[in-house]
Amino acid sequence: MATHPAHIHAGGEAQGNWVTNSPAYQTLLVLLLSLNFGIVFFDRQALNALMPFVQPDLQLSQTQIGLLAGGLSFSWAIAAFFVGRLSDSIGKRKILLVIATIAFSLCSFLSGLATSFLFLFAARLLMGAAEGGVMPISHAMVASEVNPERRGLAQGVAQNLGSNLLGSFAAPVVLVAFATAFSWREAFYLAALPGLLSAGLIWLMLREPEPAAEISAQVGTAGDHHSAIGFLEALKVRNMWVSVVVGVLLVAHFVITWAFMPNFLVQTRGMDAFSMSWLVGSLGIAAAIYSFVVAGISDKIGRKPVMVFLPFLSLIGPLGVIYLDPASFTGDGLLGLSGYATVLIPIFFIGWMVNGVFPIFMATIPSESFRPIHHATVLGLAMGSCEVLGGVLGPPLAGLLNDAYGPETFLYVLMVLAVISGFVAMGLKETAPAALRRRGETANPA
Repeated sequence: MATHPAHIHAGGEAQGNWVTNSPAYQTLLVLLLSLNFGIVFFDRQALNALMPFVQPDLQLSQTQIGLLAGGLSFSWAIAAFFVGRLSDSIGKRKILLVIATIAFSLCSFLSGLATSFLFLFAARLLMGAAEGGVMPISHAMVASEVNPERRGLAQGVAQNLGSNLLGSFAAPVVLVAFATAFSWREAFYLAALPGLLSAGLIWLMLREPEPAAEISAQVGTAGDHHSAIGFLEALKVRNMWVSVVVGVLLVAHFVITWAFMPNFLVQTRGMDAFSMSWLVGSLGIAAAIYSFVVAGISDKIGRKPVMVFLPFLSLIGPLGVIYLDPASFTGDGLLGLSGYATVLIPIFFIGWMVNGVFPIFMATIPSESFRPIHHATVLGLAMGSCEVLGGVLGPPLAGLLNDAYGPETFLYVLMVLAVISGFVAMGLKETAPAALRRRGETANPA
């Protein structure tokens, strides 16, 4: 591959390949990565959406539901840690992304074959291991290939647009309808197909990004940049550990919501499966919109304000489920949904704006706080830590509390997690280029 000149700011730091990439290629890159991550989440969310069908068939307890979500998060996190570092080490991002995409697609097929909790648990562990490396590699590609003035928006779209349109919206709506017409097993088989197409598109249409080490060598700083950064060293940087702590709390919030909300609405609130699928699907529409809105706002006003405010706004969702009585809403509303679902949709829509900060704490702030050669490593650290401590521990703990105190207990857990994360985010140092320019400051990546 031809060598591209690196962009260098006043401090002499190599910033990436974006100056040689056309706007059209930058857009294509972001959209394909967004599509691919959307298919990742379509497969990941499939079990949550199908849980009202799977739970009675396999006789799962609330704790087992939590373990299924936590198990996938655990293997996802391990893969995020090590595939990110592998990507930095060998400088091969595209091929690793293609391999991971094919692997997680095959694991969705395995989920449809499950005949017991242990079988399903093993299938989800394998799926998490295949999917975990996708996001850090994707964000590292965006960080080096896209103009940093649009980095927040680009990473927001790459992580949130496809994942929410396909994973959070299409998955419950399409798979619940398919499971109703056929069975939940056939729905898993259907979920396995799109990833194979996505892998082919990435292989044919994207080029391998130039390794950061080559970029550094071009500006005569290879000796300084070549050394790999360790996880403990990265965590000494303030923005890194704040992002990790906020990420742990909000990933737990996200995974707990999806692990328990669909089943709770059907089994406890008495909502029909059709209304449930569209209600939780509204979260996907909301988050897809916020992938543009929140990330774009953070590019203009800064990362910190949105990171602090939006967790508090998310309280509206659990409060709405707790205090609105389904019996008070009779008849059908929009699209033939139950009246209860129709009232909850705008509440969920507003509260789920918090989903727009996920790429900010997982990717944008870490990538703006470290040099390009370390991006996949620190992004893997951010994403892996969030999954290990939030995605792994959160759902089983919420399941245990549900079994002990009632199926609505997870709603109170969601509110506690949101409030703490909002306060912790107050410790962030601003990294958005536009916000720093207004203050007369410059970025100083570690």
